[in-house]
Amino acid sequence: MDKIKKSAEEWKEQLSPEEFRVAREAGTERAFTGRYWDSKTVGTYVCVCCELELFRSDAKFDSGCGWPSFFEPLEGAHLIEKSDTTLGMRRVEILCSRCDAHMGHVFPDGPPPTGIRYCINSVSLKLKPDAE
Repeated sequence: MDKIKKSAEEWKEQLSPEEFRVAREAGTERAFTGRYWDSKTVGTYVCVCCELELFRSDAKFDSGCGWPSFFEPLEGAHLIEKSDTTLGMRRVEILCSRCDAHMGHVFPDGPPPTGIRYCINSVSLKLKPDAE
C-alpha cells in the first residue's frame, strides 16, 4: 500500500474545516455530537481523508462514551498505534496507516472477544453503507 502525502493546503482543499482540525491536527470532536456515535447503519467505515477501509459496523458497539466505538479493526495493518502523552495522560493514538490521519484512541476496556475499545472521531470517518 502506497503512503499518501499531501500538504496542509491540499488537505484543506479536500476536507471541511472540522475534518481538517480533527484528522490532520489531532483534534477531537465533542462527545455525542458526531454523525456516527449512535449510527446503526450496516456498512464499512473508511478514513475520511483517503477512504482506506478501517472498521465494519458489526464490530461497533455502544460504549456510552459519545464517540463511535469498535472492538476490532477491519484490517489491523490499516491502523498505526502511537504513544500520546498530551493532556497529561498516557494514551494510545490511532492513525490511518495510508495517510496518517488522526482517528482517535484505543483503550483496554472493550467488550469480548478482544477487550479493546477503539474510540474514533465520527468526523475522521465516512460510512459506506452496504447495498440492500
